[in-house]
Amino acid sequence: MTITAQDILQARILIVDDQQTNVVLLEEMLAGAGYTQVTSTMDPRAVTGLHRKTPFDLILLDLQMPDMDGFQVMEGLKANAIDDYIPVLVITAQPGHKLRALQSGAKDFVSKPFDMLEVRTRIHNLVEVRLLHQRLANLNHALEQEVLERTAELRESEARYRALTELATDWYWEQDNEGRFTKVSGPVLEMLGLRVESLVDGPDAPQQDDGWDVAERLALQARIAARTPFLDVLLQHVLTDGRVRRFRVSGTPMFDSHCSFTGYRGFGVEILS
Repeated sequence: MTITAQDILQARILIVDDQQTNVVLLEEMLAGAGYTQVTSTMDPRAVTGLHRKTPFDLILLDLQMPDMDGFQVMEGLKANAIDDYIPVLVITAQPGHKLRALQSGAKDFVSKPFDMLEVRTRIHNLVEVRLLHQRLANLNHALEQEVLERTAELRESEARYRALTELATDWYWEQDNEGRFTKVSGPVLEMLGLRVESLVDGPDAPQQDDGWDVAERLALQARIAARTPFLDVLLQHVLTDGRVRRFRVSGTPMFDSHCSFTGYRGFGVEILS
């Protein structure tokens, strides 16, 4: 995020002073230093509109002006702020105004009569800070846009995954972080003939003789408790008429953007002999 000397010299600078001699002096100083986009006005009432129309990287603002002083100008700039950075370098002949100017939002100040080397140095430093601030803001905006785009892509991919999984398997399921089923699709109730929760009851739940192989179910519960993915885990279910149905169940843990566990999702198919 390097700011070059050329970047600084191409910065947009506005001079605001009701004294023509001061305006000319600052214009000549900036031109001699190589700045190429310098604008000036002797009307403080025009500053907010000028800045709103084409934002400046730095505003050199005299405090003592008729009709509207520099403090009022800064209030107008804050009320119409384009962003949270007000790029103002205050020019004042009153030492007592410096603290008030900084408290009003000015980033720095120079005193009259001018020390031209000091003025050039402060202008250079403030322009560099302003450009870095803008560059960072642009990068943050680009990152936010990328996150939004990636989130939309992931949601679309998730929807496609679910649709394909539901088409390719006998049932699709999701659980929350406490083991409760939040989504079940496919004819699982008709296929299994029982509540789907009985497949993955909590590890402390009583093991009833409901036709499922106890050892197989305990092994599946242990994998889920350990939050590990599993593939093609065999589950057998003995029906009341003695027939045995076999299923392959696969699942993977889900985590949010903060790496916190949010549950499981997976699918199952019946093994037809």
